[in-house]
Amino acid sequence: MDVDAYSFAHRRAWERLDYLAKRRKLSGAEADELVTLYRRTSQQLARLQSHSPDPELIAGLSALLARARGRVIGGRGETWREIGHFLTHRFPAALYRTWPWWAGVAAVFLAVSAGLAVWVARFDSAREVLGIAPDTGALTERGGAFESYYSEHPHGAFAAQVWTNNAWVTAIALFTGVLILPAVYLLFMNALNLGVSAGLMAEAGRLDSFFGFILPHGTLELTAIFVAGGAGLKLGWTLIDPGRLSRPAAVARQGRATATVALGLVGVLLVCGCIEGFVTPSALPAPVRIAIGFLAEALFLVYVFGVGRRAVLTQAREDSGRAEQTTPSTH
Repeated sequence: MDVDAYSFAHRRAWERLDYLAKRRKLSGAEADELVTLYRRTSQQLARLQSHSPDPELIAGLSALLARARGRVIGGRGETWREIGHFLTHRFPAALYRTWPWWAGVAAVFLAVSAGLAVWVARFDSAREVLGIAPDTGALTERGGAFESYYSEHPHGAFAAQVWTNNAWVTAIALFTGVLILPAVYLLFMNALNLGVSAGLMAEAGRLDSFFGFILPHGTLELTAIFVAGGAGLKLGWTLIDPGRLSRPAAVARQGRATATVALGLVGVLLVCGCIEGFVTPSALPAPVRIAIGFLAEALFLVYVFGVGRRAVLTQAREDSGRAEQTTPSTH
């Protein structure tokens, strides 16, 4: 083995490993790169030792690996840092990258729900087609099933039930999206339920009650469903059109992004469950309850288009910098 040539060929990677090992804070991508370079350099050191040992080179690489080992081992135990990175980078970036998909899902969903609501409220044919009972007073009257649904169980138990149910719905929307049609069907059925309820309440002259009970939790809850549907459909479309990557590689990459969205939405739906369990059925005036729901939605959108956009731009700059470092000089 020509030790000098071997060292020259790998020196840039060793310098990069040394740089990452000395950095105080690492992004998720840099931490992954650190582990990869550490493993590769360990193999290279073993090869040097078995073929043509150079004491000075061996000592230098051993010291470098010792420093990197401390970061690698220490990084695995930094659970809270990983959680923080997930919340400030991975999850908001995944939301931001898929926003055209879930914004499109939201537009179609709301249009379908509004159309169904108008149809149910104004046309008797809707009852026949949809199989709605002639007398729906038990649902729409004051204190009826629509309103009592939110207060018939203890707040804590109801919040937990809502959280579990919503998590199940969003999980189905996310992971059946790869097949496209099941996710579309699930979204349509939710739009149908919302539209029919709105139409019946409008027909009874009780839209104020409908919005007073739906908007506090439903604004963010529906957004979470839109996100799940959009991310799931994007995963399905990736299977159809993988772009420049091979189909397995593209689906695997998008699948990881979908899993990130799924994990993050658990927290979003927990907030929705708490609002639905404690705010929606509370004695607060309807405008206050609705304002709380709108505030939660506004914070989520700021999180996506503020934190998420910044995370995506930061990742792009880091990728560009790494590409420049690994590009051979032409001089």
